[in-house]
Amino acid sequence: MIEALKSLLGFGPKVDYSELVKKGAVVLDVRSKSEYAAGHIRGSVNIPVDQLNNNTNRLSDKNKVIITCCVSGNRSGMAKRILTAKGYTQVYNGGGWMSLKNKL
Repeated sequence: MIEALKSLLGFGPKVDYSELVKKGAVVLDVRSKSEYAAGHIRGSVNIPVDQLNNNTNRLSDKNKVIITCCVSGNRSGMAKRILTAKGYTQVYNGGGWMSLKNKL
């Protein structure tokens, strides 16, 4: 219970997002098309969270590492839950895209 709470609050083990990307992780930006067009992480895939359920075919390998991002981490957290429920095995919530970009 305590470990789950720590993880939920962001006090879990540190994730090396840069290393994950170097090894081929997909950065999934779940903001709207217009938000994505205004700025994004180069090479990221844009599937708005409200369209994710119907577009997971764009993420065909359920064992590939996926890092979700949005503006603040809320929508990316929702995307992580959707993907995990659909059987994706290695999904990380990268939080806000600007913060994630600085970690890459």
